[in-house]
Amino acid sequence: MTDKNVLNASHLVKAFGGGRTQVRAVDDVSLEIGRGELVLIMGPSGSGKTTLLSMIGGLLRPTSGQVVLDGTEITALNESSLPGIRARSIGFVFQAFNLLEALTVEENILFPSRLLPGGIGEATGRAEYLIDQLGLSERRRSRPATLSGGEKQRVAIARALINEPPLILADEPTGNLDSVNGQAVMMILHDVVRDEGRSVILVTHDPRAEDVADRILWLEDGRLRDRKNEQHVWVRDPVCGMRVDEWTAEITTQLDGQRYVFCSQRCLERFQASPEGYLGNTEVQP
Repeated sequence: MTDKNVLNASHLVKAFGGGRTQVRAVDDVSLEIGRGELVLIMGPSGSGKTTLLSMIGGLLRPTSGQVVLDGTEITALNESSLPGIRARSIGFVFQAFNLLEALTVEENILFPSRLLPGGIGEATGRAEYLIDQLGLSERRRSRPATLSGGEKQRVAIARALINEPPLILADEPTGNLDSVNGQAVMMILHDVVRDEGRSVILVTHDPRAEDVADRILWLEDGRLRDRKNEQHVWVRDPVCGMRVDEWTAEITTQLDGQRYVFCSQRCLERFQASPEGYLGNTEVQP
């Protein structure tokens, strides 16, 4: 692993079941994350995004493959060693916030520091800084039940940053927020990269996140594609009207010089049986 990378993931596979019923939620995925980089992973529901993030974060052991995080191969460690690695090297931000209801804002932020040698005592100054930076000073003694969704997510971000990890994993962090708070959370994550030099992997369906990302990766059917400068275009399945990603589409046909894209083999067969009923139903979406 080079010094410029905080993460090297190589040939990750996560399979569930066996034989003919086996499902590969993640299928031979490799990626590198540079230090100070915000990488966006997008894809449809069920594409394997959360499974991939869980393996990178040491929450789920891959069927095969390797994860090297900040110089340590975490896939080679036993279960008892992983909590310490996660505490030092990874900050997690979840859609559901996962705050402890019995603790105050400040106590929630400080909670992960219990896993480090210096404990809460050494982390108090860092907590003060984060509370101030994230606009939580007036809410530091409040409990989660009294907070708005945006405030809860800011607490979750502060908690993820308390141990100064090199990598932040954010799984749909704007999913339970309105547009204003969602935009604010994305800009906070952007500032974490810019101001603190940390790396962020952001998994989301929110297209606004594309504006703050250094790179955009597309995960579908467990496989990862780097979009880079590719134009991302949605087209309509002419049979059922479902939006399909033209860039990743695999079920297609040509008719009179025009390419048609389908969500499933069933729609393709219906189209082939009676194409005249579906011609022209391919509106392009930005």
